[in-house]
Amino acid sequence: MKNQPTLSQILSRRTLLGASACTALAAVLPPQEAAAATSPADPWERADWIVRSIRTTSFPDADFPITRFGARAEKGHDNGKAIAAAIAAAHDAGGGRVIVPAGTWESGAIHLKSNVNLHVQADATILFSTRPQDYPIVFTRWEGMELMNYSPLVYAHGQENVALTGAGTLDGQAGPDNWWSWKGPWNGTVEHGWKEGMADQRPARARLFQMAEANVSPEKRIFGEGDYLRPAFVQFYACDRVLIEGVKLRRSPFWQVHPVLCRNVVVRGVDIHGLGPNNDGCDPESVDMMLIEQCTFDTGDDCIAVNSGRNADGRRLAAPAQNIVIRDCRMKEGHGGVVVGSQISGGARHIYAERCTMDSPDLWYAIRFKNNALRGGLLEHFYFRDLTVGQVSRAAITCDFNYEEGADGPFKPVLRDILVQRMTVARAARVLDSQGLPGAPVGTVRIEDSRFDGVTHPSILAHSPDIRLSRVRVNGAPVQRL
Repeated sequence: MKNQPTLSQILSRRTLLGASACTALAAVLPPQEAAAATSPADPWERADWIVRSIRTTSFPDADFPITRFGARAEKGHDNGKAIAAAIAAAHDAGGGRVIVPAGTWESGAIHLKSNVNLHVQADATILFSTRPQDYPIVFTRWEGMELMNYSPLVYAHGQENVALTGAGTLDGQAGPDNWWSWKGPWNGTVEHGWKEGMADQRPARARLFQMAEANVSPEKRIFGEGDYLRPAFVQFYACDRVLIEGVKLRRSPFWQVHPVLCRNVVVRGVDIHGLGPNNDGCDPESVDMMLIEQCTFDTGDDCIAVNSGRNADGRRLAAPAQNIVIRDCRMKEGHGGVVVGSQISGGARHIYAERCTMDSPDLWYAIRFKNNALRGGLLEHFYFRDLTVGQVSRAAITCDFNYEEGADGPFKPVLRDILVQRMTVARAARVLDSQGLPGAPVGTVRIEDSRFDGVTHPSILAHSPDIRLSRVRVNGAPVQRL
């Protein structure tokens, strides 16, 4: 491995080549040591191997309080420059913790650098501006497509050994009076502020789709003022060794935790609450080697949604989301608990979830796969065990190949090798809603040693010929087929 380039060298070369070269990052990253060829064949042994193999962050024992750089916990005082100065000083010194002490600190976008841990202490709140001009245009990804758009509230691009930690709060201040109304029409559980006749994201979203399908270079897809494409909350882009731990995220404009093209990511003990439009909890996109554990999700969209790029952009990068372990998490409101898709054209494999609890009348599904014939992508090797579900309003498990644009398209999705073990559900309208496509059936789904109570409707099976049940009980009675 001595002759392999480091991530910093690769990113440096990419910078010299121009922004569009970042799209090739996944293709040129050096392979992780002890690569998949040496990993265990048994699924749960492989999950343990993933957790052991993730390279973790480590920081020098040096603190850089933002107050040293002029930060003031005063209403109306913008601390963005002071926080940036503290981050730069820590980075230049070889690394350390940038301390946000108790108090309320107003700021615009925060950009992290290598070897820096932004540590938000207990009783500290970073209160983010709601003015779009406080978020400069950066290279980012929006709904699975690369572009130049408003910076995420917390952002790092091409950095190594970087963290966001602490017991404090990051408050995006999003609501019906700002950010959320940019969505346009939406049928969520909270008021989001949009009324007929107001400007919204739909024209820009359609233009971005067209540019991606036409293979316009990402650095030429420039959006911002007047386009109404909301920024993500926390986004680490093309980073290696990332830690997000302990913080509370509140009132997000859009997706909340969004690592993209990252490797060696740990999200631990994060409390995420945001019920606005597209307030997904955590969206690992084209990520390799990741652990999500002990987190709480109460969201306006999917709690955890594994992604790998939308349509042509996902196929262009061809970077699957893989080797992701989810454990000991709690899911409340949301469209799905553990979800794969729908921005999944780059594929996904080796995803594990265990010992999670899910319960809300406003949680649609516990396990959810969503795809269509414009996305395509190879999705395989998904393992779930010891999931405790109080109630979901629709189905416990769904495989949906008709999501959004539906069945018309040349890129038939492939979904196979799904194993669910020891799942208990107290209430669900259906056990399974599995709908493949003609010529693209859902592959093998195995459900073992599981119990589903409070079921009121029969399962829906379309183009799903390989559903296997072993020791499954529905409303108390053993069943052999759904």
